[in-house]
Amino acid sequence: MAANRQPGGILARAVAYPYEAPLRSFVQTGRHSRDIDSPEGLDLTAREPLLAYGANAAPSVLARKLAGLPEEPLPVLRAELPGFDVVYSAHISLYGAVPSTLQRSEGTTVPAFVLYPSPDQLERLSATEPNYELRRLDVPGLRTDLVLSPAAVDAYVSRHGCLDLDDSEVALAAIEADGRRFPSIGEVEVLERVRRLLAPELDLERFVESSLDPGMAAARTTVLRGNAIPFA
Repeated sequence: MAANRQPGGILARAVAYPYEAPLRSFVQTGRHSRDIDSPEGLDLTAREPLLAYGANAAPSVLARKLAGLPEEPLPVLRAELPGFDVVYSAHISLYGAVPSTLQRSEGTTVPAFVLYPSPDQLERLSATEPNYELRRLDVPGLRTDLVLSPAAVDAYVSRHGCLDLDDSEVALAAIEADGRRFPSIGEVEVLERVRRLLAPELDLERFVESSLDPGMAAARTTVLRGNAIPFA
């Protein structure tokens, strides 16, 4: 892509990952978000905590994923997660990005969110995550705004493992962590690295566009997965 050329819509969506999330707790209801600064009025009855560390904390993403469901509030609480980092997954998403997954990282603390979805909301969110499995994680040091921090949470963890670049996991530069020990890069750079590995004959925009084909995305994921680092 030429230096003075602005990315098109498809590329722009991919490189915007993990999308913008508030730096505070909020409630998502349909397309509308509102800040919350008090636990008063929060009803978490029959809701299990779900960790969000990537796109699932972005209001625009939640609005899109939950579209069509009855509009009921989804509490999204700001949190700090010790002992983990947010790294790139060894797969290509259906919209052409290299998305994230979790990896254990002693001494590292990352910002995250804890969602409290209803059963219907959780079912819908899970249906949008074919490259991930829902796992229960013990997180004794998790610190959550407003409510008592849970000792365990559900989390979507990549089925493909962590992307291996230069014999290491690679963290998302867009997510600032304390005590980070993995190298970090941005989405454009990781896409360029993966493009050079998988399709050096294509420029970045054409590479991302071609990854929108499910068969092509799956084939490229197979290559990345072959050298992936497992979730510890």
